[in-house]
Amino acid sequence: MKKYALNEITTSQFIFFIYKTQVGMGILTMPRITAEEAGTDGWLSVIFGYFLAIFISLVIIKVMEKYPEDTLFDLLPKVFGKWIGKLFIIGWIGYTGYFAIVLLLMTVFIIQVWIFPQTPSFLVMWLFLIPIYMITRSGIRVIGRYAEFVYFITLWMVPLLLFGLKDAHWLNLLPILKEGWKPVLVAVQKTVVPFIGFELAFILYPFLKNKKSAFKGIIIANTLTFLLYMYVIIITYVYFSPDEIKEYTWPTLNILKSIELPFLERFEIIFLSFYMIILSMTIIPFLFTAAFGTSKLFGQKSHKIHVRIYIGVIAFFSIFYTPIGQNMESLGKWADYLGIGFGYAFPILFGLYVFIYTKLKNRRLSA
Repeated sequence: MKKYALNEITTSQFIFFIYKTQVGMGILTMPRITAEEAGTDGWLSVIFGYFLAIFISLVIIKVMEKYPEDTLFDLLPKVFGKWIGKLFIIGWIGYTGYFAIVLLLMTVFIIQVWIFPQTPSFLVMWLFLIPIYMITRSGIRVIGRYAEFVYFITLWMVPLLLFGLKDAHWLNLLPILKEGWKPVLVAVQKTVVPFIGFELAFILYPFLKNKKSAFKGIIIANTLTFLLYMYVIIITYVYFSPDEIKEYTWPTLNILKSIELPFLERFEIIFLSFYMIILSMTIIPFLFTAAFGTSKLFGQKSHKIHVRIYIGVIAFFSIFYTPIGQNMESLGKWADYLGIGFGYAFPILFGLYVFIYTKLKNRRLSA
């Protein structure tokens, strides 16, 4: 019997799991961070980021094909030995746990800025943690179904940005490469982090029912993310002037703020309320991976107790910590560094090591 047969996920759940993990804060911030580096040529940087994400994703799948019944946490001790393997597991627990916490704090910060400025941050955090805990403790299959649910229930939100085209200035995009290729290439480092999430294929692959579809699935997931990012970036670039877009922390929300309906004021609050569902699906996979990793580290079959511990610790410390703009920027930078390290550098180095390890192992067996 397969090790993870009871929690198998379908190809569509695999796709939406990765896609909805990637799509979150990037929709709100990517237009600004790309414009700061490359101006309105930032959309070209997104293309480079997309192809880099595809390449790393395929490396991950290629590695996992060699060990189809093992997650990364099963594989690390096999390849590196017990103690070095455990050190890598601890590193991954730290990375995914930190990412989940930073995303949680950023979400609470946005809610306070736009919706509940007078509400204590810990109350917002506690209310947000309740559904996150209930879904995370339920395991991969439920998270996969939730990812599908989030995709379909929020699909109506995508066309809303088209309202911004009534005030569009398409000449903002011209001339292309106005400052050459250097700013575009520099901005690529800003576009790779919003694609973070594909590296969770290291965990998802053994749960995938039809493993032959993994290549196709991860390409589709990254492509959906790419198309959505391009859509958002182009609309924000033509709505704001090249200098104006840099003044807004979340340009996407500022476009929605301009939507006026005769029966509704502050439409962006309605949008943001539903967007919390999307943000929850960026947090849950990282929190689950951290809890799953801890359970593997201590040799336990269930990750539920570890989810409770993580949620309890976060809820407790949220009483004493209030997210503010400067702190969020600092925490976000460290998350970016970790994302590049574990999402991009690690798969390449690990892939090379596994390739060499497999070659040497086969030689010993054939000798």
